[in-house]
Amino acid sequence: MSRVESIELYLVELPLVRPFRVSFGTSTGKQCILARVRIDGVDGWGECVADDGFPGFSGEWNEGVWVLLRDVLAPALLDADDVTSSTVEGLLRFVRGNPMAKATLIDAVVDAELRAAERSLVGWLGADRREVPCGVSIGIADSTDELRARVDEHLEQGYLRIKLKIMPGIDVDRVAAIRRDHPDILLSVDANAAYRPEDVDTFKALDDLELLMIEQPLHHEDLVHHAALQAAIRTPICLDESIRSAADAAAAIQLGSCRIINIKQGRVGGVLEARRVHDTAAAAGVPVWCGGMLETGIGRATNLALAAMPNFVLPGDTSASARYFADDLTEPFVLAPNGTMAVPEGPGIGVDPRPDRLEACTLRGELVVRS
Repeated sequence: MSRVESIELYLVELPLVRPFRVSFGTSTGKQCILARVRIDGVDGWGECVADDGFPGFSGEWNEGVWVLLRDVLAPALLDADDVTSSTVEGLLRFVRGNPMAKATLIDAVVDAELRAAERSLVGWLGADRREVPCGVSIGIADSTDELRARVDEHLEQGYLRIKLKIMPGIDVDRVAAIRRDHPDILLSVDANAAYRPEDVDTFKALDDLELLMIEQPLHHEDLVHHAALQAAIRTPICLDESIRSAADAAAAIQLGSCRIINIKQGRVGGVLEARRVHDTAAAAGVPVWCGGMLETGIGRATNLALAAMPNFVLPGDTSASARYFADDLTEPFVLAPNGTMAVPEGPGIGVDPRPDRLEACTLRGELVVRS
């Protein structure tokens, strides 16, 4: 029997090296919740990918997650008789939705269990690679010239795929300029659900630019119109926000709503559900890649282990720590000259927060214990 002894929550904030603009807003810093779950004397770490301020990317945000973790989900684990990777999802199932909050604890429980067994997450997942190819996501720039400079910078650093954020009015011309500059690179775009079904002409124009994919063009709940759009264009549609579970992935594939899936483990409820999404897509012959949410080194380590699984065949958004932070919470992740990043092979996720850095970045902390 594995008992949870305590759950410690941290609200941390790290400044970004440059503002990151997408279709629904601009971020200047990364604020997130970390959970340290102690099981039988061993600590495991999880990171929440919800936004700060308000629920823009999803229905979850930090203040709501904090209350749910502190008052509902953490006490449920503390009161349980046996908390393992096999039981934790069931113990939290009484709360509907809230996959990002649940992922924070689920990932921490898996991490603690693997650390106790001295097994790595990447090995436990059955992943067959120890380095993964990396792409980079570039936010909306103030001008085409600024965007060109950023693309050139990241190509020089070795990134193997360039993803450009787009929004209505800032799309075809800018993407065409980058394609003219770099006719042979892997190039994709991400709309973050900013367009409507009647914007089909925009996507037909993008069709001429030989893109790797168009990510999440339409509303996240609209699989039907995504299927119609996919039938109207050659470029593969990749779904991101629409995929919240393996069931969502199966529905999207059956409807023909996409040909590629972006798996963000923190968005789908943690690494266990992410593995199911991977397996669902693999069984249908649909390639996947690992998306990012500006994670600290805790979340980045989890993503790298996941991205080493066999069906992650496209470069993900697992960029180097320095892409976002001057000083990460963990030891920094570094891009190799060949555009890959090493997967941590230590017990669990293979990394820990640096105590001094964690203390410096913590805005709020709270210890939850058994009542």
